[in-house]
Amino acid sequence: MDPARYRTRLFLDLCRTILLPVLVLFTALRIFQHRLEFLTIPVYFIFIITWASAKGAITKYIQDRDAERRGAKAIPRIVGKWPGNIDVLIKMLKAFKTSYVLDVYLKLFEEYQCTTLNTRILWSDNIISMDQEHAKFVLATGFHHFWRGRMQKERMETFLGQGIFNRDDEVWKMHRSTARPFFARDRISDFEIFERHCARTIAHLSASESANQPSEAQDLFARFTIDAASEFLFGKNLDTLSAALPVPGKTPVGPKGSATLDEWGSFTGAFEMAQQIVTTRARIGYLWPLYELFGDKTQPYVKVIQTWLDPLVKQALEDKALSQRAGITSPTADKTFLQHLVDSTEDAILIRDQLLSMLLAARDTTACVLTYITYFMAVYPHVAERLRAEILEHCKPRAPPTYETIKDLKYMRAVINETMRLFPPVPLNVRESRAASCVLPPSDPTYPEEDRRPLYIPGSTTIIYLPLIFQRNKALWGPDADEFDPDRWLQPERIARFVANPAMFAPFSAGPRICIGQNYAYNEISYFLVRLLQQFDRFTLAPEVQPEGSLPPPEWKERNGRQAIEKIWPAAAMTLYVKGGMWVRFHKANS
Repeated sequence: MDPARYRTRLFLDLCRTILLPVLVLFTALRIFQHRLEFLTIPVYFIFIITWASAKGAITKYIQDRDAERRGAKAIPRIVGKWPGNIDVLIKMLKAFKTSYVLDVYLKLFEEYQCTTLNTRILWSDNIISMDQEHAKFVLATGFHHFWRGRMQKERMETFLGQGIFNRDDEVWKMHRSTARPFFARDRISDFEIFERHCARTIAHLSASESANQPSEAQDLFARFTIDAASEFLFGKNLDTLSAALPVPGKTPVGPKGSATLDEWGSFTGAFEMAQQIVTTRARIGYLWPLYELFGDKTQPYVKVIQTWLDPLVKQALEDKALSQRAGITSPTADKTFLQHLVDSTEDAILIRDQLLSMLLAARDTTACVLTYITYFMAVYPHVAERLRAEILEHCKPRAPPTYETIKDLKYMRAVINETMRLFPPVPLNVRESRAASCVLPPSDPTYPEEDRRPLYIPGSTTIIYLPLIFQRNKALWGPDADEFDPDRWLQPERIARFVANPAMFAPFSAGPRICIGQNYAYNEISYFLVRLLQQFDRFTLAPEVQPEGSLPPPEWKERNGRQAIEKIWPAAAMTLYVKGGMWVRFHKANS
């Protein structure tokens, strides 16, 4: 999609919103030969607002009639003080800068005492939901009613283009069928790649420990995951672990953590800045193109990303051509994901967009989980102690883990799941209803009776569902929902709650678009934790070297939930991260 097209779309929409009522009023005044004199501007302004409000009221009437016909009710609407809920939008945008992750939405749910809301910003329906039954409907049982949609594609087009996360229907199915074979058990259980990159990562940690220096864990885990992913996907290691590492007390804050001033840092900065811009667009909503009238803000960062990926794609296409001329064919099992993509299409842009999407998923999500597990091991030393004891029992002090031994690490799996429950790597996601209206099912039966009624969703309406919030919902998880307790995944009476309602835990999404790389992620996380805890037994946070402004603000302690006790600043831009990075001291085990 040409970036100019969404600006053209916005211009035409604004013409219908502003110019049409202006022309109507102008024509009426001419017909009745009435002159407004000095009241011209105020009257036109008031008429535009009245026109929009009347149009919204008519739309609401039509939707309410349709909802009644379907035996449903309208989703509760937020009511602001200004027309179009502009005051609500301004308040939300301001709060996002300093609030705890997704607390802006949680406050709205608390204020309106419901789990699904219509923000109705600028007279446009925009649904937010912390109701896991509604999320399940969007992702699985009502999948055919929803898609990525026009608005999300516009926001991410320059960045992710034709990749799997920005496409629907046939293109999405093609991407998924191409990728699925590369995440089969016989490929992900080959741990040689993990071993190589684990060894290099842990060598960095050991060097820092010997020098009595903390390490920036989030940055290091991101390098580990992207080096492993690049070798797994491309057959070529990007070798980010050889680049300059953050320096404690000196490295500045980057878009999603630390910023290193080298070639790799430029790629990371561009990769993360593009995500920040896309997130800002989503928060602004419908009018975001107004902020980019003179150019696509993601474009310069996308160019940096492309300078890294384009040579890989070009080389793969040239290798394919050489092999074809030489009459050489390789078994599919011996090919990398990139080679398989090249066999499927010669569209270099399509190949690059899909590679970028896979890198985004492989780097950011897995690094996020490792970061927050390390955080919990630092905050709760008994978790690290118990986890290490299990690892030494099954894997001994030095033996590499195998597929079979990882299956035996029950407490480790519980720690991973509990971390993803509280800090899912994708804390919120977005869908759009298709052209036809539909009805959300009743809320979860644990909710109050008045909430358990079907809800009406108009056609072409954005819905944001929030796993981070519903995975902490006390109505689903019990009064200790905000607490980190891996044992909830080991005790039969507590597991029963999840088994009876599996949609209440959805860190890998659900339904037809469920993450095909979840087993790869579990294996990579588990492998790394085994190797880490074979050598280190204690972890302590190093807040003294956190960059200025990256520690939790004092006002968090006045709120309920985890933010009152949090020692780091969780934040989100497409995926979850720790603001300013996470500086940790890793302590070597004596045995």
